[in-house]
Amino acid sequence: MNHPIELTIEEPLPGAYVWQLLETDDKGQSPRLLRRAFDAEDSYETALSAGQRALRSEIRERAGPGRH
Repeated sequence: MNHPIELTIEEPLPGAYVWQLLETDDKGQSPRLLRRAFDAEDSYETALSAGQRALRSEIRERAGPGRH
């Protein structure tokens, strides 16, 4: 069974945005880090776009071959 995946964007330093994918339990609790950006982006929008690509990639990997 797959658990929900949450995409979050953080700003650890002013103007530096980092995406991360968190996997939660069935109730959306106890987040576990799946993936995180290697480098910060200059804008929220760019970090969001990169995080969405990572999320789609994670979903494709979980679907397995022939289930895309």
